[in-house]
Amino acid sequence: MTTTLVKEEKRTAPPPRAARRRAPHRVEARGALILLSPYILLFLVAAAIPIGYAFWISLQKAPTLVNPQSGFGGLDSFVTVISDYRFVDTFINIFTVMIVWLPLMIIGIVGLALLVHASPGRFGGAMRFIYYVPGALAGIANFVLWVYLLNPSQSPIAFLWQGAGLDNLKEVVTTENLPSILTAMLFFQGVGTWIVIVNGGLNGISDEIFEAAALDGANAWHMAWRVKLPLIRPWIGYAALMNLAYGFQLFLEPYLLRQISAGSVDAEWAPTQLGYAFAFTNRNFPAAAAMSIILLVITLAIGIVIVFRSGLFGEKEERR
Repeated sequence: MTTTLVKEEKRTAPPPRAARRRAPHRVEARGALILLSPYILLFLVAAAIPIGYAFWISLQKAPTLVNPQSGFGGLDSFVTVISDYRFVDTFINIFTVMIVWLPLMIIGIVGLALLVHASPGRFGGAMRFIYYVPGALAGIANFVLWVYLLNPSQSPIAFLWQGAGLDNLKEVVTTENLPSILTAMLFFQGVGTWIVIVNGGLNGISDEIFEAAALDGANAWHMAWRVKLPLIRPWIGYAALMNLAYGFQLFLEPYLLRQISAGSVDAEWAPTQLGYAFAFTNRNFPAAAAMSIILLVITLAIGIVIVFRSGLFGEKEERR
């Protein structure tokens, strides 16, 4: 009789805890895979395959008039790009913009987002809308607006240009002034959109956290510096990462500014313009592909530092 009861208890015993945990995890993993499948397909078509193809092209030998046959060239294209006299200058130019624009952008985004979040009601909503308006302009519309502002003969701030001794557009838009002009253009165009995004992150913080901080005696400054700012650090990292990627892709703005200034700006001012020159001026597509790979590696390296420093993709510890 005792043996029978023991066998029945073994049969009706619940499954081990590890097995009970494994089943929901499999369901979650299957659901996540289904949701990710469209993005994985898009990533393969729009990113992974083009990157692989660019790397393969960069390893080929550029055809010439003497030797029109192409073939495996090893790292010759990378050597051609790095040894080009314009290579270092283009990165100095882009880093000159990034060093000023990116910190200014992040400080402006965070500061204004905190002010908007601390101003609930109609005033905060109105300011959020006003900040967003410049970002709602299309790229070419924003550029036309800046052409109007930079032209001393038509600009409402013409007194500034005339006070600096600049009488026409060609004198304003020069290679020396281009970093300052691009910094102002990029800040004006992008800050409003990111204020809205970071403000969304602030709105996602639980009111209980603010109530607890207020009970502990935190004033408005402490609330912003010690409570809100640490909690939106991933959002700040995301903003820095995306603006970093956009900064290294600068092409349209310096290209068009060169057109309207009748050549006052260097033709290969940015790294992307140098890659364009390799491809369509020198007809050296392997060198252009090598330039794109170099840009990718630099952007990824800086982006990885931002991701780990900001905790952008960090996992939250589960509390039981």
